[in-house]
Formats: sequence, C-alpha cells, structure tokens
Amino acid sequence: MLFMVLNKNLNWGTNYEQTKFEKLDTPNDFITKGMKMDRKTKIRGYKNTPRPMGVFRIINKVNGKVLIGSSLNLTARLNRFKSELKLGSCRNVVLQKEWKEFGHEAFIFEELEILEPLDDPNYDPAEDLKCLEELWTEKLKPYGEKGYNKQPQNIT
Repeated sequence: MLFMVLNKNLNWGTNYEQTKFEKLDTPNDFITKGMKMDRKTKIRGYKNTPRPMGVFRIINKVNGKVLIGSSLNLTARLNRFKSELKLGSCRNVVLQKEWKEFGHEAFIFEELEILEPLDDPNYDPAEDLKCLEELWTEKLKPYGEKGYNKQPQNIT
C-alpha cells in the first residue's frame, strides 16, 4: 500500500498540481520521520526549561485571609492547590471549607516573589525558599483570623 504526505512547505493558495508529495511505506513512517523528532525536541526543551520558584499567596477576597507558601515549581504548586480545592481534597481544612462556602471566584492565586536560580550546579534553593517564605509570613502574619497558615511554635 502506498501512502502520501503533503510537503510541509505548502502555502495557502498553492496550485495542487504543483504540490510535492513524499512517498511513505506505512502511516507510521510519517510519525517516525517528522513528528516524532519534533516531539522529542520539544520534550527535551520542556524538561530543560527552568521552572519559576518562589513564594506564593492565596487570597480570600471576601474576608481578607491569606495563605503563604513556597515551591520549587510555583506554577505546578498553584495548579495543584486549585485542583485539590476543586476536588475537595485540600489538606488545609479551613481553606477548603471557605472555598466551598464562597466559591472559586472569591480567591486569588498570585506569585509574591520569584527566586532566581544561581548558576552554580550544586545550588540547592530549598534553604533560600524557606527563608523567603519565613520573611513573607513574618511580614503578613497569615495566622488565625488573618490567614490559613499555622502559627509556628516559636512565635508568641
């Protein structure tokens, strides 16, 4: 069986008699010759792309409560929070209760501060993220009536 694929350099308005076709032995040849290589390159590029890391906050617009957190991958962490809240599986019971009570429209998810990675290959940003999160929680004090964070034991 003979399969044909339209050449990638085809422009709109091209006369069909002038188009070039590439002969393929099987439909899978199309995948292995063109798409698969592009897909591998895209996957490699995605994996090598640095993820934004830093401190985030979730704000309840109704009562002003906030949750402060940090992550090595802010986008993924905020998406996970949204998913957990929508599914009713968030570990922060108070936040989950108010999400259910006020609805998703009452909450804002935002990045407070982005941590730029150092060029050192041995750099571990975990300690820097912890310090940044502590600075923001000290500044905003998101405990009790003001927020969803648990108050650290050493703060009175």
